[in-house]
Amino acid sequence: MSRHREPLSVGRVVGDVVDYFSPTVTMRVTYNSNKQVCNGHELMPFVVKSKPRVEVGGDDMRTAFTLIMTDPDAPSPSEPYLREYLHWMVTDIPGTTDASFGRELVSYEDPNPVTGIHRYVFILFKQKGRQTVRAPVARDRFCTRNFSDDNCLGSPVAVVYFNAQRETAARRR
Repeated sequence: MSRHREPLSVGRVVGDVVDYFSPTVTMRVTYNSNKQVCNGHELMPFVVKSKPRVEVGGDDMRTAFTLIMTDPDAPSPSEPYLREYLHWMVTDIPGTTDASFGRELVSYEDPNPVTGIHRYVFILFKQKGRQTVRAPVARDRFCTRNFSDDNCLGSPVAVVYFNAQRETAARRR
C-alpha cells in the first residue's frame, strides 16, 4: 500500500469518502499562511475560520481541477446522518496555480464541530474540460462518489484531511 494512502485508510477517509486511488497530483492546503494540513493532524477551529490557500500541482495551466471539502462526520461521528456535509467547492482551477484562480461553486463554510472529533477532507479531481462541473443541490448528504460519477470526474488525484473538535474555553489560546 502506498505511503500516501495509508493515513487515509487508517483515518477511514478511504472507505467513508473515497475509494482506493493513486495520487497523481500534488496538493498543499495551508491555513493562515503557516498551518499546513497533514493527514490526521488536529487543527483548532479558530485556525480554520478563513478559507485556506490550496496549491495545486499538475502539468500545466490548461488542465482544470475541482476541489471539494467535506465533513463525513456531520453532525456527530457517532451519528453521521448528514454524511457528507459539503463545506466548500471550487472548480476550473488551473494546474500549477491555487484555488483562488478557480470558480467557487459553493462558498467556504468554516468547520464548527459541536460534538466529537470530525474529519475534514479535501478531495481534488482532474476535470475533463473547463466549465463541465455542475453545482450540487445541497450541502447536506453530499456524496463525493456520486458527485464524481455525475460530473465524469473519475477517481481523485489527491486527498488530504485534518481533524477538528469543539473548542472548550480551556483549550483556546
